[in-house]
Amino acid sequence: MPLKVLLLLGGSCIAAIAAVGSVFELTATPRFGVIATVIILLITAPATFFLFTAALREAQATQD
Repeated sequence: MPLKVLLLLGGSCIAAIAAVGSVFELTATPRFGVIATVIILLITAPATFFLFTAALREAQATQD
């Protein structure tokens, strides 16, 4: 696999972990405050999707 695909997949994994962590934080008392946790969630949730789809597209493009 090309390095670019691995970096995109890694970024997607990190963003997904941050998004899930933010959801868990919002169910309890957020450590960094509600506003900061919501901002992290709003950034990382779409970033997970976009990074994952970019990794898939890049992998398909290099496979041809």
